[in-house]
Amino acid sequence: MSILSSQYDVAKFFDEMFATGPADVRAHYRRLATRLGTLPLAEFDQRRAAVDLAFLRRGVTFTVYSDSQGTERIFPFDLIPRIIPNTEWKRIEAGLIQRITALNLFLDDIYHGQKCLKDKIVPAQLILGAKHFRREFMNCPVPRGIYVHICGTDLIRDHDGNYLVLEDNLRCPSGASYMLENRAAMRRAFPNLFQSYGVRPVETYSDDLLKSLLHIAPRGGDKPNVVLLTPGVYNSAYFEHTFLARQMGIPIVEGRDLVVNDSKVYMRTTAGLVLVDVIYRRIDDDFLDPLVFRSDSMLGVPGLVNAYRAGNVALANSIGTGVADDKVIYAYVPKLIKYYLGEDPILANVNTYLASEPLDRKFILENIEKLVVKAANEAGGYGMLIGPASSKEECAKFRAEVAANPRNYIAQDPIALSRSPTWCNGQLEGRHIDLRPYILYGEKITVTPGGLTRVALRMGSLVVNSSQGGGSKDTWVLTGDE
Repeated sequence: MSILSSQYDVAKFFDEMFATGPADVRAHYRRLATRLGTLPLAEFDQRRAAVDLAFLRRGVTFTVYSDSQGTERIFPFDLIPRIIPNTEWKRIEAGLIQRITALNLFLDDIYHGQKCLKDKIVPAQLILGAKHFRREFMNCPVPRGIYVHICGTDLIRDHDGNYLVLEDNLRCPSGASYMLENRAAMRRAFPNLFQSYGVRPVETYSDDLLKSLLHIAPRGGDKPNVVLLTPGVYNSAYFEHTFLARQMGIPIVEGRDLVVNDSKVYMRTTAGLVLVDVIYRRIDDDFLDPLVFRSDSMLGVPGLVNAYRAGNVALANSIGTGVADDKVIYAYVPKLIKYYLGEDPILANVNTYLASEPLDRKFILENIEKLVVKAANEAGGYGMLIGPASSKEECAKFRAEVAANPRNYIAQDPIALSRSPTWCNGQLEGRHIDLRPYILYGEKITVTPGGLTRVALRMGSLVVNSSQGGGSKDTWVLTGDE
Protein backbone atom coordinates (compact mmCIF):
# COMPACT_ATOMS: atom_id res chain seq x y z
CA MET A 1 0.00 0.00 0.00
CA SER A 2 1.46 3.38 -1.08
CA ILE A 3 0.74 6.75 0.47
CA LEU A 4 -0.99 8.09 -2.66
CA SER A 5 -4.74 7.76 -2.45
CA SER A 6 -7.48 8.05 -5.04
CA GLN A 7 -9.57 9.68 -2.29
CA TYR A 8 -7.45 12.85 -2.17
CA ASP A 9 -9.76 15.86 -2.54
CA VAL A 10 -8.51 19.11 -4.11
CA ALA A 11 -11.86 20.70 -3.15
CA LYS A 12 -12.28 24.29 -4.38
CA PHE A 13 -8.69 25.37 -3.77
CA PHE A 14 -5.65 25.72 -6.00
CA ASP A 15 -3.66 22.57 -5.27
CA GLU A 16 0.11 22.69 -5.75
CA MET A 17 0.42 19.06 -6.89
CA PHE A 18 -2.91 18.10 -8.47
CA ALA A 19 -4.82 20.17 -11.03
CA THR A 20 -8.28 18.60 -10.78
CA GLY A 21 -7.71 15.48 -8.72
CA PRO A 22 -5.23 12.71 -7.84
CA ALA A 23 -5.18 11.46 -11.44
CA ASP A 24 -4.25 14.91 -12.80
CA VAL A 25 -0.71 15.56 -11.54
CA ARG A 26 0.97 18.83 -12.49
CA ALA A 27 3.99 18.32 -14.76
CA HIS A 28 6.65 19.36 -12.23
CA TYR A 29 5.23 16.95 -9.61
CA ARG A 30 4.97 13.84 -11.81
CA ARG A 31 8.34 12.39 -10.84
CA LEU A 32 7.46 12.84 -7.16
CA ALA A 33 4.04 11.24 -7.69
CA THR A 34 5.65 8.23 -9.39
CA ARG A 35 8.05 7.76 -6.48
CA LEU A 36 5.36 8.14 -3.83
CA GLY A 37 3.14 5.71 -5.75
CA THR A 38 5.76 2.97 -5.35
CA LEU A 39 6.70 3.81 -1.75
CA PRO A 40 5.14 1.42 0.78
CA LEU A 41 3.42 3.09 3.70
CA ALA A 42 5.63 1.28 6.22
CA GLU A 43 8.78 2.59 4.55
CA PHE A 44 7.37 6.13 4.42
CA ASP A 45 6.65 5.94 8.15
CA GLN A 46 10.22 4.79 8.79
CA ARG A 47 11.61 7.78 6.90
CA ARG A 48 9.32 10.15 8.81
CA ALA A 49 10.47 8.67 12.11
CA ALA A 50 14.12 8.98 11.07
CA VAL A 51 13.66 12.69 10.25
CA ASP A 52 11.87 13.35 13.56
CA LEU A 53 14.69 11.63 15.45
CA ALA A 54 17.31 13.66 13.57
CA PHE A 55 15.46 16.88 14.42
CA LEU A 56 15.29 15.85 18.06
CA ARG A 57 19.01 15.09 18.20
CA ARG A 58 19.93 18.32 16.42
CA GLY A 59 17.64 20.39 18.64
CA VAL A 60 15.50 21.72 15.77
CA THR A 61 12.95 23.35 18.05
CA PHE A 62 10.77 26.39 18.51
CA THR A 63 9.09 27.89 21.54
CA VAL A 64 5.39 28.33 22.29
CA TYR A 65 5.15 30.96 25.03
CA SER A 66 1.51 30.20 25.91
CA ASP A 67 1.85 26.42 26.27
CA SER A 68 1.55 25.43 29.93
CA GLN A 69 2.79 21.89 29.17
CA GLY A 70 6.26 23.06 28.22
CA THR A 71 7.45 25.73 25.82
CA GLU A 72 10.02 24.01 23.61
CA ARG A 73 9.04 21.45 21.00
CA ILE A 74 10.29 19.83 17.81
CA PHE A 75 9.46 21.81 14.69
CA PRO A 76 6.78 19.86 12.74
CA PHE A 77 8.04 18.82 9.30
CA ASP A 78 6.15 17.25 6.41
CA LEU A 79 8.02 14.97 4.01
CA ILE A 80 6.04 15.95 0.90
CA PRO A 81 8.05 18.82 -0.66
CA ARG A 82 6.64 21.92 -2.28
CA ILE A 83 7.99 22.21 -5.84
CA ILE A 84 8.33 25.46 -7.82
CA PRO A 85 9.24 25.44 -11.55
CA ASN A 86 11.99 27.72 -12.80
CA THR A 87 9.69 30.08 -14.73
CA GLU A 88 7.53 30.67 -11.64
CA TRP A 89 10.59 31.30 -9.50
CA LYS A 90 12.08 33.84 -11.92
CA ARG A 91 8.98 35.98 -11.52
CA ILE A 92 9.01 35.60 -7.73
CA GLU A 93 12.71 36.51 -7.56
CA ALA A 94 12.28 39.61 -9.75
CA GLY A 95 9.30 40.73 -7.68
CA LEU A 96 11.15 40.33 -4.39
CA ILE A 97 14.21 42.24 -5.64
CA GLN A 98 11.93 45.02 -6.86
CA ARG A 99 10.14 45.14 -3.52
CA ILE A 100 13.19 45.28 -1.22
CA THR A 101 14.78 47.91 -3.48
CA ALA A 102 11.72 50.15 -3.18
CA LEU A 103 11.38 49.59 0.57
CA ASN A 104 15.01 50.58 1.16
CA LEU A 105 14.52 53.75 -0.89
CA PHE A 106 11.38 54.45 1.13
CA LEU A 107 13.21 54.06 4.45
CA ASP A 108 16.06 56.27 3.30
CA ASP A 109 13.52 58.88 2.22
CA ILE A 110 11.41 58.99 5.39
CA TYR A 111 14.51 59.25 7.59
CA HIS A 112 15.94 62.05 5.45
CA GLY A 113 14.05 64.28 2.99
CA GLN A 114 10.58 62.72 3.43
CA LYS A 115 9.80 63.52 -0.19
CA CYS A 116 7.13 60.81 -0.39
CA LEU A 117 5.25 62.55 2.43
CA LYS A 118 5.51 65.95 0.78
CA ASP A 119 4.27 64.44 -2.48
CA LYS A 120 1.42 62.77 -0.54
CA ILE A 121 2.24 59.26 -1.68
CA VAL A 122 1.78 58.13 1.93
CA PRO A 123 -0.22 60.23 4.43
CA ALA A 124 2.25 61.86 6.81
CA GLN A 125 0.20 60.99 9.89
CA LEU A 126 0.55 57.27 9.14
CA ILE A 127 4.34 57.54 9.24
CA LEU A 128 4.68 60.00 12.09
CA GLY A 129 2.17 58.02 14.16
CA ALA A 130 3.64 54.59 13.34
CA LYS A 131 4.70 52.49 16.32
CA HIS A 132 8.12 51.73 14.85
CA PHE A 133 8.98 55.10 13.34
CA ARG A 134 12.12 56.31 15.14
CA ARG A 135 12.34 60.09 15.22
CA GLU A 136 15.69 59.70 16.97
CA PHE A 137 17.18 58.54 13.66
CA MET A 138 16.12 61.36 11.40
CA ASN A 139 19.07 62.35 9.18
CA CYS A 140 21.24 59.59 10.63
CA PRO A 141 23.29 57.91 7.88
CA VAL A 142 23.40 54.12 7.75
CA PRO A 143 26.31 52.04 6.39
CA ARG A 144 26.23 51.81 2.58
CA GLY A 145 22.79 53.41 2.64
CA ILE A 146 21.16 50.02 3.28
CA TYR A 147 18.43 49.77 5.92
CA VAL A 148 17.14 46.25 5.35
CA HIS A 149 19.84 43.61 4.96
CA ILE A 150 17.72 40.54 5.73
CA CYS A 151 14.09 40.35 4.66
CA GLY A 152 11.51 37.58 4.81
CA THR A 153 8.52 38.36 2.58
CA ASP A 154 5.47 36.12 2.99
CA LEU A 155 3.78 34.98 -0.22
CA ILE A 156 0.51 33.17 -0.78
CA ARG A 157 -1.27 31.85 -3.88
CA ASP A 158 -4.91 32.60 -4.61
CA HIS A 159 -7.60 30.43 -6.17
CA ASP A 160 -6.09 30.93 -9.64
CA GLY A 161 -2.53 30.20 -8.53
CA ASN A 162 -1.36 33.83 -8.61
CA TYR A 163 1.41 34.71 -6.15
CA LEU A 164 0.47 37.58 -3.82
CA VAL A 165 2.47 39.34 -1.10
CA LEU A 166 0.85 38.85 2.29
CA GLU A 167 3.36 40.87 4.33
CA ASP A 168 6.99 41.97 4.59
CA ASN A 169 9.17 41.14 7.60
CA LEU A 170 11.92 43.75 7.81
CA ARG A 171 12.99 43.79 11.46
CA CYS A 172 14.21 40.37 12.64
CA PRO A 173 12.74 37.85 10.16
CA SER A 174 13.08 34.27 11.36
CA GLY A 175 12.84 30.79 9.87
CA ALA A 176 15.95 30.55 7.67
CA SER A 177 17.45 27.88 9.93
CA TYR A 178 14.39 25.67 9.41
CA MET A 179 14.73 26.14 5.65
CA LEU A 180 18.29 24.79 5.87
CA GLU A 181 17.43 21.95 8.25
CA ASN A 182 14.46 20.94 6.08
CA ARG A 183 16.74 20.65 3.07
CA ALA A 184 19.23 18.49 4.96
CA ALA A 185 16.35 16.25 6.10
CA MET A 186 15.00 15.79 2.56
CA ARG A 187 18.44 14.97 1.20
CA ARG A 188 18.66 12.15 3.74
CA ALA A 189 15.09 10.94 3.29
CA PHE A 190 14.94 10.88 -0.53
CA PRO A 191 18.51 11.16 -1.87
CA ASN A 192 17.87 9.61 -5.28
CA LEU A 193 14.65 11.53 -5.92
CA PHE A 194 16.32 14.76 -4.86
CA GLN A 195 19.24 14.23 -7.24
CA SER A 196 16.98 13.34 -10.15
CA TYR A 197 14.98 16.54 -9.87
CA GLY A 198 17.71 19.17 -10.32
CA VAL A 199 16.86 21.26 -7.23
CA ARG A 200 18.62 24.58 -6.78
CA PRO A 201 20.68 24.74 -3.56
CA VAL A 202 19.82 26.77 -0.44
CA GLU A 203 22.96 25.77 1.46
CA THR A 204 24.79 28.98 0.46
CA TYR A 205 22.41 31.08 2.60
CA SER A 206 24.75 31.33 5.60
CA ASP A 207 27.72 32.32 3.43
CA ASP A 208 25.61 34.88 1.60
CA LEU A 209 24.34 36.25 4.91
CA LEU A 210 27.87 36.64 6.25
CA LYS A 211 28.96 38.43 3.05
CA SER A 212 26.04 40.84 3.42
CA LEU A 213 27.07 41.57 7.01
CA LEU A 214 30.73 42.05 6.14
CA HIS A 215 29.70 44.45 3.36
CA ILE A 216 28.43 47.01 5.91
CA ALA A 217 31.44 46.88 8.23
CA PRO A 218 32.54 50.48 9.01
CA ARG A 219 36.28 49.83 8.87
CA GLY A 220 38.36 48.28 6.12
CA GLY A 221 41.65 46.47 6.38
CA ASP A 222 41.65 43.49 8.72
CA LYS A 223 38.71 41.13 8.65
CA PRO A 224 35.84 42.83 10.50
CA ASN A 225 34.40 41.23 13.61
CA VAL A 226 30.74 40.20 13.28
CA VAL A 227 28.57 38.97 16.17
CA LEU A 228 24.97 37.80 16.48
CA LEU A 229 23.11 39.51 19.32
CA THR A 230 20.39 37.32 20.87
CA PRO A 231 17.89 38.00 23.67
CA GLY A 232 18.90 34.64 25.14
CA VAL A 233 17.80 31.05 25.57
CA TYR A 234 14.17 31.86 26.33
CA ASN A 235 13.53 33.54 22.98
CA SER A 236 11.32 31.56 20.59
CA ALA A 237 13.95 31.70 17.85
CA TYR A 238 16.99 30.87 20.00
CA PHE A 239 17.64 27.66 18.06
CA GLU A 240 17.93 29.75 14.92
CA HIS A 241 20.26 32.25 16.56
CA THR A 242 22.72 29.56 17.61
CA PHE A 243 22.36 27.72 14.31
CA LEU A 244 23.14 30.75 12.12
CA ALA A 245 26.01 31.91 14.34
CA ARG A 246 27.55 28.45 14.11
CA GLN A 247 27.02 28.28 10.35
CA MET A 248 28.68 31.68 9.83
CA GLY A 249 31.46 30.97 12.31
CA ILE A 250 30.75 34.09 14.37
CA PRO A 251 30.22 34.55 18.13
CA ILE A 252 26.72 34.59 19.55
CA VAL A 253 26.40 37.17 22.32
CA GLU A 254 23.87 38.60 24.75
CA GLY A 255 23.73 42.23 25.78
CA ARG A 256 25.82 41.58 28.89
CA ASP A 257 28.67 40.30 26.67
CA LEU A 258 29.07 43.69 24.98
CA VAL A 259 30.29 47.00 26.38
CA VAL A 260 30.60 50.47 24.85
CA ASN A 261 33.69 52.61 25.41
CA ASP A 262 34.34 55.89 23.57
CA SER A 263 31.38 55.21 21.26
CA LYS A 264 32.83 51.87 20.18
CA VAL A 265 31.39 48.45 20.89
CA TYR A 266 33.57 45.73 22.40
CA MET A 267 32.95 42.08 23.17
CA ARG A 268 34.13 40.72 26.49
CA THR A 269 36.38 37.68 26.06
CA THR A 270 38.76 35.74 28.30
CA ALA A 271 41.60 37.50 26.48
CA GLY A 272 40.17 40.98 27.05
CA LEU A 273 37.97 43.34 25.04
CA VAL A 274 37.64 42.78 21.28
CA LEU A 275 36.30 45.49 18.96
CA VAL A 276 32.99 44.64 17.25
CA ASP A 277 32.28 45.99 13.76
CA VAL A 278 28.93 44.48 12.79
CA ILE A 279 26.03 43.29 14.93
CA TYR A 280 23.41 40.98 13.42
CA ARG A 281 20.80 41.83 15.98
CA ARG A 282 17.83 39.58 16.75
CA ILE A 283 16.47 42.02 19.33
CA ASP A 284 13.73 44.56 18.59
CA ASP A 285 14.53 48.27 18.66
CA ASP A 286 12.79 48.83 22.00
CA PHE A 287 15.24 46.58 23.85
CA LEU A 288 18.51 47.50 22.08
CA ASP A 289 19.73 50.34 24.28
CA PRO A 290 18.20 51.23 27.67
CA LEU A 291 19.69 54.71 27.45
CA VAL A 292 17.59 55.54 24.37
CA PHE A 293 14.63 53.20 24.23
CA ARG A 294 13.12 51.15 27.08
CA SER A 295 15.03 51.99 30.23
CA ASP A 296 13.98 48.70 31.85
CA SER A 297 15.55 46.54 29.14
CA MET A 298 18.06 44.01 30.42
CA LEU A 299 18.66 42.61 26.92
CA GLY A 300 20.41 45.47 25.19
CA VAL A 301 23.69 47.36 25.42
CA PRO A 302 23.89 50.79 27.08
CA GLY A 303 25.52 53.23 24.66
CA LEU A 304 24.98 51.08 21.55
CA VAL A 305 22.92 53.74 19.80
CA ASN A 306 25.64 56.37 20.25
CA ALA A 307 28.21 53.98 18.77
CA TYR A 308 25.86 53.34 15.85
CA ARG A 309 25.24 57.04 15.27
CA ALA A 310 28.98 57.68 15.37
CA GLY A 311 29.47 55.17 12.56
CA ASN A 312 31.67 52.88 14.63
CA VAL A 313 29.42 49.84 14.44
CA ALA A 314 26.90 48.58 11.87
CA LEU A 315 23.55 47.00 12.71
CA ALA A 316 21.57 44.56 10.62
CA ASN A 317 18.78 45.30 10.23
CA SER A 318 19.00 49.03 10.85
CA ILE A 319 17.07 50.71 13.65
CA GLY A 320 13.72 52.05 12.45
CA THR A 321 13.04 49.53 9.69
CA GLY A 322 9.86 48.41 11.46
CA VAL A 323 7.93 51.36 10.05
CA ALA A 324 8.10 49.68 6.63
CA ASP A 325 6.61 46.37 7.77
CA ASP A 326 3.73 48.06 9.54
CA LYS A 327 0.67 46.38 8.00
CA VAL A 328 -0.86 49.78 7.26
CA ILE A 329 2.22 50.87 5.28
CA TYR A 330 2.07 47.51 3.45
CA ALA A 331 -1.03 48.78 1.63
CA TYR A 332 1.05 51.59 0.09
CA VAL A 333 3.97 49.47 -1.19
CA PRO A 334 2.58 49.19 -4.76
CA LYS A 335 2.46 53.01 -4.89
CA LEU A 336 5.97 53.20 -3.43
CA ILE A 337 7.31 50.86 -6.12
CA LYS A 338 5.79 53.07 -8.80
CA TYR A 339 7.02 56.25 -7.07
CA TYR A 340 10.64 55.25 -6.49
CA LEU A 341 11.26 52.88 -9.40
CA GLY A 342 8.77 53.99 -12.03
CA GLU A 343 7.61 50.38 -12.39
CA ASP A 344 4.41 48.44 -11.87
CA PRO A 345 4.64 45.87 -9.07
CA ILE A 346 5.62 42.41 -10.29
CA LEU A 347 4.00 40.81 -7.24
CA ALA A 348 0.61 42.18 -6.24
CA ASN A 349 -0.64 42.83 -2.71
CA VAL A 350 -3.74 41.26 -1.22
CA ASN A 351 -6.66 43.70 -1.51
CA THR A 352 -6.48 45.71 1.72
CA TYR A 353 -8.82 48.10 3.55
CA LEU A 354 -7.44 50.70 5.96
CA ALA A 355 -9.49 51.34 9.09
CA SER A 356 -7.83 54.77 9.30
CA GLU A 357 -9.74 55.78 6.14
CA PRO A 358 -13.38 56.71 6.93
CA LEU A 359 -14.98 54.87 4.00
CA ASP A 360 -12.82 51.78 4.51
CA ARG A 361 -13.55 51.85 8.24
CA LYS A 362 -17.30 51.96 7.61
CA PHE A 363 -16.98 48.99 5.24
CA ILE A 364 -14.89 47.02 7.75
CA LEU A 365 -17.25 47.63 10.66
CA GLU A 366 -20.28 46.63 8.57
CA ASN A 367 -18.67 43.53 7.06
CA ILE A 368 -16.24 42.35 9.72
CA GLU A 369 -17.64 38.81 9.74
CA LYS A 370 -16.65 38.48 6.04
CA LEU A 371 -13.10 39.87 6.35
CA VAL A 372 -9.68 39.03 7.77
CA VAL A 373 -8.78 41.79 10.24
CA LYS A 374 -5.20 42.31 11.43
CA ALA A 375 -3.49 44.52 13.99
CA ALA A 376 -0.83 46.68 12.32
CA ASN A 377 2.17 45.51 14.34
CA GLU A 378 1.40 42.00 15.55
CA ALA A 379 3.10 38.87 14.19
CA GLY A 380 2.97 35.11 14.50
CA GLY A 381 -0.74 34.90 13.75
CA TYR A 382 -1.64 36.97 16.83
CA GLY A 383 -3.91 40.03 16.80
CA MET A 384 -5.92 38.65 13.91
CA LEU A 385 -9.57 37.85 13.25
CA ILE A 386 -10.67 35.53 10.46
CA GLY A 387 -14.24 36.73 10.23
CA PRO A 388 -15.86 33.78 8.39
CA ALA A 389 -14.41 31.36 10.96
CA SER A 390 -15.14 33.46 14.07
CA SER A 391 -18.04 33.68 16.48
CA LYS A 392 -20.38 36.66 16.80
CA GLU A 393 -18.73 37.50 20.10
CA GLU A 394 -15.22 37.52 18.56
CA CYS A 395 -16.41 39.70 15.68
CA ALA A 396 -18.09 42.12 18.09
CA LYS A 397 -14.91 42.39 20.16
CA PHE A 398 -12.77 43.19 17.11
CA ARG A 399 -15.40 45.62 15.80
CA ALA A 400 -15.08 47.59 19.04
CA GLU A 401 -11.27 47.51 18.90
CA VAL A 402 -11.20 48.73 15.29
CA ALA A 403 -13.63 51.54 16.11
CA ALA A 404 -11.57 52.60 19.13
CA ASN A 405 -8.17 52.53 17.43
CA PRO A 406 -8.58 52.61 13.64
CA ARG A 407 -4.92 53.44 12.89
CA ASN A 408 -3.93 50.09 14.33
CA TYR A 409 -6.02 47.88 12.01
CA ILE A 410 -6.35 46.77 8.43
CA ALA A 411 -8.72 44.30 6.83
CA GLN A 412 -8.35 42.07 3.79
CA ASP A 413 -10.62 39.97 1.66
CA PRO A 414 -10.23 36.30 2.64
CA ILE A 415 -7.94 34.49 0.23
CA ALA A 416 -8.42 30.78 -0.44
CA LEU A 417 -4.72 29.97 0.15
CA SER A 418 -3.34 27.27 -2.09
CA ARG A 419 -3.07 23.80 -0.60
CA SER A 420 -0.40 21.15 -0.77
CA PRO A 421 -0.65 17.40 -0.10
CA THR A 422 0.43 16.85 3.51
CA TRP A 423 0.65 13.71 5.63
CA CYS A 424 -1.99 14.09 8.34
CA ASN A 425 -4.10 11.60 10.27
CA GLY A 426 -2.41 8.64 8.57
CA GLN A 427 -3.20 9.79 5.04
CA LEU A 428 -2.46 12.42 2.42
CA GLU A 429 -4.71 15.46 2.86
CA GLY A 430 -4.72 19.01 1.47
CA ARG A 431 -3.44 21.69 3.84
CA HIS A 432 -3.08 25.44 3.29
CA ILE A 433 0.44 26.81 2.82
CA ASP A 434 2.40 30.01 2.35
CA LEU A 435 6.01 30.72 1.40
CA ARG A 436 8.64 32.88 3.10
CA PRO A 437 11.61 33.46 0.77
CA TYR A 438 14.69 35.17 2.22
CA ILE A 439 16.23 38.20 0.55
CA LEU A 440 19.71 39.45 1.46
CA TYR A 441 20.89 42.95 0.59
CA GLY A 442 24.67 43.36 0.58
CA GLU A 443 26.95 44.24 -2.30
CA LYS A 444 24.11 42.86 -4.40
CA ILE A 445 20.61 41.58 -3.68
CA THR A 446 20.40 37.79 -3.32
CA VAL A 447 17.19 35.76 -3.12
CA THR A 448 17.74 32.25 -1.76
CA PRO A 449 16.08 29.87 -4.27
CA GLY A 450 13.30 28.44 -2.15
CA GLY A 451 12.51 29.57 1.34
CA LEU A 452 10.37 28.27 4.15
CA THR A 453 7.07 26.76 3.09
CA ARG A 454 4.84 26.88 6.15
CA VAL A 455 1.81 24.61 6.38
CA ALA A 456 -1.33 24.81 8.51
CA LEU A 457 -1.54 21.29 9.93
CA ARG A 458 -5.10 21.67 11.20
CA MET A 459 -7.78 20.91 8.62
CA GLY A 460 -9.27 24.12 7.24
CA SER A 461 -6.94 26.41 9.17
CA LEU A 462 -5.39 29.37 7.36
CA VAL A 463 -2.86 30.09 10.15
CA VAL A 464 0.49 28.58 9.22
CA ASN A 465 2.63 29.97 12.07
CA SER A 466 4.42 27.36 14.18
CA SER A 467 3.24 29.12 17.34
CA GLN A 468 -0.34 28.48 16.19
CA GLY A 469 0.08 24.80 15.31
CA GLY A 470 1.73 25.07 11.89
CA GLY A 471 4.61 23.09 10.42
CA SER A 472 6.85 23.32 7.37
CA LYS A 473 7.95 21.66 4.14
CA ASP A 474 11.12 21.71 2.07
CA THR A 475 10.80 24.03 -0.94
CA TRP A 476 12.31 22.78 -4.19
CA VAL A 477 13.06 25.41 -6.84
CA LEU A 478 13.90 23.57 -10.04
CA THR A 479 16.61 24.43 -12.54
CA GLY A 480 13.99 23.74 -15.23
CA ASP A 481 10.21 23.63 -15.41
CA GLU A 482 9.70 19.88 -14.97
